[in-house]
Amino acid sequence: MKIAFDVDDTLIIPAMIAGTKTDVPNYENIAIYRWFQAQGYDMIIWSGGGESYARMWGDKLGLEPFITREKKDWFDDILIAFDDCDVNLADVNVKVKRLNNSISRTEWNKHK
Repeated sequence: MKIAFDVDDTLIIPAMIAGTKTDVPNYENIAIYRWFQAQGYDMIIWSGGGESYARMWGDKLGLEPFITREKKDWFDDILIAFDDCDVNLADVNVKVKRLNNSISRTEWNKHK
C-alpha cells in the first residue's frame, strides 16, 4: 500500500512562513511519514513543483527510500495522501495544518 506526502507546507515550511532564510523541515509531519515508513508502507513524495523538486526535498530530508510523482502523474493506487490543501488524491485524504495561512505563497511559489 502507498502513502503520499506533498512537499510544500506539508514536509517543509517555506522560509517566508517560518521567518528564516531557508525553507525548514516540518518535523511533526516528517515524524508521521517515518511512522508509516516503519510500518512497511511504500512512501510517495510528490509536488506540483515537479518530480525533481520532490526528489530534491526527499533527499534533503533523508526520507529515502521513496517514490516521487508529479501531481499530473497521479494514479489511483494511493491509500492515504497528506497535503495542506483540500485534495482528492487517495482513498483517504488528510489535510494538514498550514502555518500562517494569512501569508500569501504567490512570490515564494515562483522560485521553485
